[in-house]
Amino acid sequence: MVEEKFCQGCTQKSRCQEVYEHLSHIQRAGVVFKVILAFLLPIVVFIGSLAAFEEIFAGVIQSKELQTVIGLLLAFAATSSFTLISREINHCCENSKQEKRLKCGSPPARE
Repeated sequence: MVEEKFCQGCTQKSRCQEVYEHLSHIQRAGVVFKVILAFLLPIVVFIGSLAAFEEIFAGVIQSKELQTVIGLLLAFAATSSFTLISREINHCCENSKQEKRLKCGSPPARE
């Protein structure tokens, strides 16, 4: 009943099914890879680099507190670098895909 009242004021109610069918046929890349790249891999890089720096500095620096601080700073720098590099790679890949679509004559995908 609520849907019927909502659709009464719509100017596109006759084309509603056609629009949803068109949207269901749009080919889009999955977001799983982007989610992993954006959220999971930076955490893995941070933890891995923190463990690596901890191991490296264990024999070099005697103060445990200084080892922790330097390790955290370097792990943060490594994670930031990884994030910026992966962002640039993703951006370049997206641009090349759009260029290929434009060259082939297919319309650009909407975001």
